[in-house]
Amino acid sequence: MIKIAVYGKGGIGKSTTVSNIAAALAEQGLTVMQIGCDPKADSTMYLRGGVPMPTVLDLIRQKKNDFTLEDMVRKGYRGVLCVEAGGPTPGMGCAGRGIIAALEKLEEKGAYEVYQPDVVLYDVLGDVVCGGFSMPMRSGYADQVFVLTSGENMAIYAAANIAMAVENFKGRGYAALGGFILNRRNVKNEEEKAAELAANFQSSIIGTLNRSELVAEAEEQGKTLLEAFPDSPMAEEYRALARTMLGICKGEVKVC
Repeated sequence: MIKIAVYGKGGIGKSTTVSNIAAALAEQGLTVMQIGCDPKADSTMYLRGGVPMPTVLDLIRQKKNDFTLEDMVRKGYRGVLCVEAGGPTPGMGCAGRGIIAALEKLEEKGAYEVYQPDVVLYDVLGDVVCGGFSMPMRSGYADQVFVLTSGENMAIYAAANIAMAVENFKGRGYAALGGFILNRRNVKNEEEKAAELAANFQSSIIGTLNRSELVAEAEEQGKTLLEAFPDSPMAEEYRALARTMLGICKGEVKVC
């Protein structure tokens, strides 16, 4: 089982990217589980026709422990197994707690033994890397962390903080930094800024995604781009990125 965490600043296009990567991996015949680790609980929405799903925290609040795996895990496009951690009532509680609760409940109820995913994708909000938000980096969870950024200053700043957290955890047997993904916003010197960021962490830009109006059009239909426009050049960009990420995790592609 390959376990991948994708981090990035809120609003950077992380959930869109992760959902299309999940769809691309599922196209290869792999069993994929996507775990949304954002309190908004919208990571898997476009894998499920635009329909939100119950979060693990909601289930715990409403039913204590009296719920099944099928209540937590719902199938989406191409059979992608969808999970949403959820968050606290606004203004109350810790958002990171939802991530901890979700990952603990999935293990407790035997999700990995029952579904036997080939790939687990964690979609993690990266504005803060502490508490529950750092849990997917910990030993036993993700093997590799990929960081999504654009050339915008705040996105670069957030990406650097995430990479620094991975670096600081390195000695504890936590996940390794798999590389950076550039999600283009067409700002000035974007490629140069992203390349400098990667070089600062002895890493590289492992994939670049161009801006495409088709992404928004697909989401208007409640779909991933791979479902709505499977033959588009943008779909091929997601497929290429998915292959590269898988290759890095398998040790077939070197990050330098």
